[in-house]
Formats: sequence, structure tokens, C-alpha cells
Amino acid sequence: MPEPQDNSSDRPRRAAAYPKAVERLIQQFSGLPGIGRRSAERLAFFVLKSSKDEILPLATAIQEVKATIGHCPSCWNLSDGGTCDICCDDSRDRATVLVVEQPKDVIALEQTGMYRGLYHVLMGRLSPLEGVGPDELTIDALLNRLERSVASGNSVNEVILGLNPTIEGDGTALFVAGALKHHPVKVTRLARGLPAGSQLEYANKAVLADSILCRQVM
Repeated sequence: MPEPQDNSSDRPRRAAAYPKAVERLIQQFSGLPGIGRRSAERLAFFVLKSSKDEILPLATAIQEVKATIGHCPSCWNLSDGGTCDICCDDSRDRATVLVVEQPKDVIALEQTGMYRGLYHVLMGRLSPLEGVGPDELTIDALLNRLERSVASGNSVNEVILGLNPTIEGDGTALFVAGALKHHPVKVTRLARGLPAGSQLEYANKAVLADSILCRQVM
């Protein structure tokens, strides 16, 4: 019985949906957090429709950020070169360090104007399912920083854990608190409880428990 012939070479080839450069741009956009294929296509077409004067400053800004912005060698906050402005500020309380997950948390706290100490950015939180362990965070840098503060005569007296109130955030806070047991510092955490304007019936058990434990005198 004769074998069937493969006529695939005679079939018309399917044209690519987009030129290669456009497809690469879409793939780059779709790799951004929260951007799916459809959103990436819309962004790519926005770039295509925009004039060079409108869109090239975006490319320049991206290049400038990657070329000039790094992390403060002391606290790991964002810095445009060397030590960040907060660590350089002599008016800050150097006996207090507030530990947060990301640089954006520093910005949120600074906008309140209520905290005048220093910060330490962990650059994430413990998440075993995502492969993030203690070695991927700046916990060792925090411990070394506390030791240097003692040697310099400007000892840190209090470490405030300002991690997000999530399962991963709480787990990270417990790990950091355990690592600080061998250091002569007071370890506290940001108060948690009922947000202003909310109602008791909509609060979960964890929020209600924290609001009871962190109650204040009137």
C-alpha cells in the first residue's frame, strides 16, 4: 500500500500576525506584572501610533533609571548614587530602624510625616512557594548593620517590623524577630486594627483580634 504523500510544502504558508519587531515589543510588555497579551498589544499599538517626540522620552527614562538608580548600601532604599537622602539626614533618629518589604513602603510611610527614624528594606518577603528564602532578602545586611551601629557608638535601640499584614508578611516578621533575639534591641511591630471608616461586621477575625490587642486609652 503506497504511503500518503506529504503535500505540506505546497500549502500556502501562514503569515505572521505581526512583524518581528512588533512581536518582540508585545512579548516585552506582556512580561511586565499584571500585563496580559491583550494589554501588551494595546501598549504596543500605542507606541506605534505615537510620534518619536512623544514616545522616545519613555525609552530614555527607562535607560536613565537603569543607569543611575541603585540601592542605598546601608538601608537598601532606592538611591540615585551612594547613600540615600534619608540615611544622610542628620536630623533622623538613628536609634530606630523600621523594617519594610519594598522601597515603595518607605514612600508611603514618609508621606505620613509621623516617622523620623531610619529604614531597612528587605527587598521582598519570605515565600517558599515562589522560591524566596532568607538568602534572597537583606536580613543578613540588617544584622550586620546592627553590629556596625554598636561598634560606631550609635547603637540601634529599637527595630520596628513594618511588614504587610499577610501570611507571608507575618511569617517574614517572625523570622526577622527570631534573628534579632541575639541582638540587644527592642523589637516591635506596627499597630494593626480597624481602619477608619470601616464597620465591625465587615472586619475579619484577625483584624478584630489585632484591634482588641492594640486598643488605646481614650
